[in-house]
Amino acid sequence: MNFTPDAGTITMFSTTWCGYCKRLKKQLDASGIGYTEINIEDVAGTAELVESLNGGNQTVPTVLFPDGSAATNPSLKDVQLKLGV
Repeated sequence: MNFTPDAGTITMFSTTWCGYCKRLKKQLDASGIGYTEINIEDVAGTAELVESLNGGNQTVPTVLFPDGSAATNPSLKDVQLKLGV
């Protein structure tokens, strides 16, 4: 599966119980940045993808950017800088 987001948006891998995920979603909503949220506990293969991006750890939120790069638990500022907004 390809999880690369459209330009100007991100894909965020998360879990329902992740406080950092909830915080980032709230910040993204407030700033108008679009995102697709994927729960790694519900979507087959995504926990392994997150592990591959994080040295074997299922660390969330893991964010995927349109250029194919990823960031682990980025700040809103990091996301804004990466997207150029």
